[in-house]
Amino acid sequence: MTIEVQTGLAYPLACVTGGFAVVAGIGELEQSMRMVLLTYPGERVMRPEFGCRLRDFVFDTMTPVTRVWLADEVRRALRTCEPRVEIEDVQVVPDPAVDGLVQLVITYQPREGDALRNLTVELRTDRASTTGDD
Repeated sequence: MTIEVQTGLAYPLACVTGGFAVVAGIGELEQSMRMVLLTYPGERVMRPEFGCRLRDFVFDTMTPVTRVWLADEVRRALRTCEPRVEIEDVQVVPDPAVDGLVQLVITYQPREGDALRNLTVELRTDRASTTGDD
């Protein structure tokens, strides 16, 4: 099976010869997933439930408990707002080289696809990660 080919405007919006840049297929799907994660609930007119509360975690210390809450919020947002994917796993991985940087590694399968894929989104936080329990 292959994912249904859909086309949308590229984000960020860019002009190319003869019009606007577009994305299609998996690129469009992953762009849509990123838009869900980067939109705070209430920002979209007429869709107050659309989005993810990533900003709520920016000033939290990334403890194991906080990472579980963050992964749950990413799962909730994508399951609610992006019906074209099945979320298999979300891992929250602090970057050991950059203090305050967290990698959100989302393992998903397009509903009309056949292979698992990974999407990585970076989240910069104000706090260092810890390894102890909260």
